[in-house]
Amino acid sequence: MTALERSRPSAPRTPLTWARGGGLSTLVFLLPLLFVFGIFSWKPIVEALVMSLQKTNLVTPATFVGLDNFAKVLSDPQLGTAVLNTGWFALLALVFGYPIPLVAAVLMSEVRRGRGLFSALAYLPVVVPPVVAVLLWKFFYDASPTGVFNTILGWAGIPPQPWLQTAATAMPSLVLEATWAAAGGTVIIYLAALTSVAPDLYDAAEIDGAGIWHKIWHVTLPQLRGVLLVTLILQVLGTAQVFLEPFLFTGGGPAGSTMTILLLIYKYAFQNSLGGDYGAATALSVLLAIVLALLSLLYLRATKRWSTE
Repeated sequence: MTALERSRPSAPRTPLTWARGGGLSTLVFLLPLLFVFGIFSWKPIVEALVMSLQKTNLVTPATFVGLDNFAKVLSDPQLGTAVLNTGWFALLALVFGYPIPLVAAVLMSEVRRGRGLFSALAYLPVVVPPVVAVLLWKFFYDASPTGVFNTILGWAGIPPQPWLQTAATAMPSLVLEATWAAAGGTVIIYLAALTSVAPDLYDAAEIDGAGIWHKIWHVTLPQLRGVLLVTLILQVLGTAQVFLEPFLFTGGGPAGSTMTILLLIYKYAFQNSLGGDYGAATALSVLLAIVLALLSLLYLRATKRWSTE
């Protein structure tokens, strides 16, 4: 192609040129995927939005109530408790659960032998079915002196602890189990990201006399900035939707100290009147989805420059 040909303005794209360029065949191959995605993803979303405007228990005929479900949910005194508890869980999981996988991945990356074994052991809790893991830890959290954890504390002369029976210790106990159960997947992600860090950077840092902590702070963390930002927002979104641990461990107790937003949604749907109030449950689900979407948008905008530096 000559310089003159490159300087000529391109012809306007018409439906005919789009079809001749392979657009029609692309659309034909894309239609089944769009159909499946629409049926299994967008259709439930649209139905949820419609249900949030109805009073229904899926037994009697639904009636349109407009925004009454949203008003009912927002005026429920349990909502404030659920929001605070969910925020407390997310904060504890962020403080304790976010750095642990990173530290474990960095330590495993420094191991010369048996790295595969350590990686398998780190990922093992992810393989355990979540319900089985919770029931296992519930056995560990037995408040009697013969409980597993209390027996270990007894060896150090520490009296038995009521792990799940008091408001002060119930939520940290849930966070501990949730961190153990979910950290393995994040460790594997960090280990994969660490393989992309150029060894020359570490060699240059060693020549400058940097120790291991200086190498981690000035080489490893800057190189993992993008991955760290992604895992951070994924953890926040995941912990904001915590349900399994409070449902199976405490049922929202004691005294509502572990009542979370998703557990409140479950209560609306299954623990109220006959068939439950699915309209209110869906309304709270929609509110949660909107808040998480706005949070994700603000986070991505705020970290866009940091992740590309």
